[in-house]
Amino acid sequence: MSHLVVNLGPVREAGATARRGRSGLRPLAGGAEGGYIGGMSQTLAHFEAVARRTVASLPPAFRPAAEAVLLYVADWPEPDMLAELGIDDPLDLTGLYDGIPMTEKTPWDIAPPDVVWIFREPILAEWRDRGNVALEALITHVVIHEFAHHFGWSDDDIAAIDEWWT
Repeated sequence: MSHLVVNLGPVREAGATARRGRSGLRPLAGGAEGGYIGGMSQTLAHFEAVARRTVASLPPAFRPAAEAVLLYVADWPEPDMLAELGIDDPLDLTGLYDGIPMTEKTPWDIAPPDVVWIFREPILAEWRDRGNVALEALITHVVIHEFAHHFGWSDDDIAAIDEWWT
């Protein structure tokens, strides 16, 4: 499985664990898999670039809290992630927030950094299935959706204001 470790906030070690108790991520250094379709890049590095632009475009009141979250771009969700969530088909998981939402954090919480995962292959599959949305727009929506969880929004909260997810 290919992983691209993206750090949107303060400098952290590239070998830092991606999820609580997870180790052994292999950061990708150039040469990401993917390629182009119709002149559009589909590499892990392209997904990273779109995710970085998305976070950078958040309103100033939200940006610092989002920049403190680690962002991991991977081809596929890992099997234990799917098992923990009760998901059978890896194409059903385009992104994942792993952490304590800001609305539930206290100053006394001692926890690993929050992480947002973006999964390239499931996003590409949804993009091909939809056929009516730009890849960058879909990546952006997944990133915003996962960061909304960081800010304490549930899937129902997100769906109530964003028709994209209904």
